[in-house]
Amino acid sequence: MADRVTVIGWDGSPLTAAARSALGAATLVAGAPHHLTLPEVPPAAERVRLGSVSLAARRIAGHRGTAVVIADGDPAFFGVVRTLRAPEFGLEVEVVPAVSAVAAAFARAGMPWDDAQVVVAHRRTLRRAVNVCRAHTKVAVLTSPGAGPAELGLLMEGVHRTFVVCEELGTTREQVSVVTSDKAADHTWRDPNVVIVIGGSTGPAAADGGWIAGRDPGTGPRGWALPAGAYDGELGEGEAPLLRAAQLARLGPRVGDLVWDIGCASGAFATEAARAGAAVIAVDRDIEACARTDASARRYGVQLQIVHGTAPHVLENLPEPDVVRVGGGGAAVISAVADRRPQRIVTHAATRDAAELVGRDLSEHGYRVECALVQSVELDTRAWTERERTVAFLLTGEIVRSASPR
Repeated sequence: MADRVTVIGWDGSPLTAAARSALGAATLVAGAPHHLTLPEVPPAAERVRLGSVSLAARRIAGHRGTAVVIADGDPAFFGVVRTLRAPEFGLEVEVVPAVSAVAAAFARAGMPWDDAQVVVAHRRTLRRAVNVCRAHTKVAVLTSPGAGPAELGLLMEGVHRTFVVCEELGTTREQVSVVTSDKAADHTWRDPNVVIVIGGSTGPAAADGGWIAGRDPGTGPRGWALPAGAYDGELGEGEAPLLRAAQLARLGPRVGDLVWDIGCASGAFATEAARAGAAVIAVDRDIEACARTDASARRYGVQLQIVHGTAPHVLENLPEPDVVRVGGGGAAVISAVADRRPQRIVTHAATRDAAELVGRDLSEHGYRVECALVQSVELDTRAWTERERTVAFLLTGEIVRSASPR
């Protein structure tokens, strides 16, 4: 029985001496069709087409001889190594590395990538990958059939980005194309490919190129629920800092989520949800509120899609949300949001009667409802006198049925 497997990364370059040596001794070679035709593969070796890595791992574990797996790019970066190392297979894994497809793609594009987010898109994770592209200014997407450049472009409707599509890197058919996101669906793309998604406003760049890969989590002011002064002193109803802090805590926006902020007013909630890494669509019927929200997003270097229109009608064509804050609009908006089945909904009411109406509506839509009376008193610390008092009923609806992350 095999207890050891050598995994060779392949980036189109000539194989290293270590890779050639491993292949020369192999009695079983697993890989994609273009790997299995490499001249270095021994003619007598058993060839296993690498579709399901788990099935291949079981075949390797039961093989009497020396096994080699060939994989595109760096096999330890979103690659086959993770599966092969699973305890159930009992395999000792040795890796002969190669340049990752992401590194190769950015090299072809002539761009640095230490500030990029990297995501994998397949049918199950495509939506979350798109949300990362909405929320960040530079993202590399490792695609798969059915979750490629065309699908990315279609799901990013309303958000303008530039796609750098790198097809079949390392082969004689390698091609790099630059298209806008709205035109990506007009093309037929060859697999495998990597898509670099760039665009949107950026915050101030670090002079030394930064200190951490991806988005620097330390940009912007420290803390959440920033005071009114952070938004030019213009906070709308329901935007008091402590109420906003409670709303953010209840929704817990995170990377890969899509957040709706309905009645965005100053953009305070939308901006802070985006600072957490979520994609955010901010909606308001007031064009001045939309302008203030845009200014807040630019000030803090986050990406927002701002939609001017009146809810609930304007919500009909928006992509599906994970969590929603309803800042205004009444029962009709709450019902329209609940019909879209986000995981959580948070809103507020000024009176107990209004809170009961909202709570009943959420319950009828299959949400478990929590309500708390939130009171905050801002004090002038020079004289320790009351400056402002805010009282609101905070309502949270959490969908009752268990659902796997979308």
